[in-house]
Amino acid sequence: MTESILFLAHVDESGTALPKIAFEALGAALELAQRLGSPLDIGLIGEDIQFAPDLLATAGARRILGVTGADFAKPRFASDAAATEAVCRATTPSLILAPGTSRFLRALPSLAQRLHGQVDTHITSVEAGEGAISATRWFYRQRLEGVIQRDARPWILLVDSGCHEPWHGAPGRGKWEEVVVTLPPEAKRTMVVEIRAPRADAQTIRPDAELLFVAGAGWTKKQSDGKVHPEQAETLILDFLRASGASLGGSKSLVDQSGESQAVLGFMTHMNQVGQTGATPRHPKGLSTCCHGEEPHVVGWRFINERRAINLDPNCGWARGKADVLYVADAFQVMARVNALLGTRTADPEQIEPVASNKNLATEALESEKVKQVG
Repeated sequence: MTESILFLAHVDESGTALPKIAFEALGAALELAQRLGSPLDIGLIGEDIQFAPDLLATAGARRILGVTGADFAKPRFASDAAATEAVCRATTPSLILAPGTSRFLRALPSLAQRLHGQVDTHITSVEAGEGAISATRWFYRQRLEGVIQRDARPWILLVDSGCHEPWHGAPGRGKWEEVVVTLPPEAKRTMVVEIRAPRADAQTIRPDAELLFVAGAGWTKKQSDGKVHPEQAETLILDFLRASGASLGGSKSLVDQSGESQAVLGFMTHMNQVGQTGATPRHPKGLSTCCHGEEPHVVGWRFINERRAINLDPNCGWARGKADVLYVADAFQVMARVNALLGTRTADPEQIEPVASNKNLATEALESEKVKQVG
């Protein structure tokens, strides 16, 4: 049976670009199409998608279809499900690949039901060989890998971010076909009134950041003077996050302290937790501070390419082969010096965008410190 492949994407919240993860999912779809020798179609959704066909013109798609209009500007289950169904009816694909955005994670399981197909989410790779197509994904906080094969068609696969090289191509002049979708009144009952987001300096979870900064429970323990300094710890960490554009993580012992009547960091929540029972991020670089680096925490760092840590104990878990570099030093002193160095080279923190030109300054600042390195 010849497989036909459809790649689905939507315009991002700005309305002027495609999400970064969309290019990663497109790279996976193109690779699969090449291996199978199958045609690839592209379906786009948004209020105005005129820019997108030109952006994807050199991807080699057989057809580019789009559903446009004000009804499809914002994420909404009913309109997204109707739009994706219309594109699928127009292309009759057997395999559908899409980025695993929150918008599609809500709508595409319903699409599978409407098309009498199957859907799998959080896919990390798609392989074709020996007459069968298989998809892989992680289970149990990404400690177990599962391989999935299905005979049912269409088969919808939602691809996770950070799992495939994004497609890069020169823009051109793309031709596309409009798929007209008229929504009934009941599909418009949900309306997006406004989007409330924290200020840039208050947002601590940044999936696209170059650096992951993880704080351990040591930040809230007694220091050399016999006292705890949570206020100073908060200032040091937040100043670093603003200046570097890093994403914030926390160890389980730190995020659990809020329920143990201990000193806590006010901005740290369970959403920041990294480790066996937390998140498994995929940042290029990671810096752990005041954390011992034992296995339940380190398992969350498995996809970090370059790992560094700051700890006063030269025999901690990080020193036993779990970090590329261990700085044996007081994290309070090191981060105060790092912030001072960053402050001499950055602009007003309110104007700094995450993953900006400051993304390598943190590493440079650490290298300038006169601390003992192990590893």
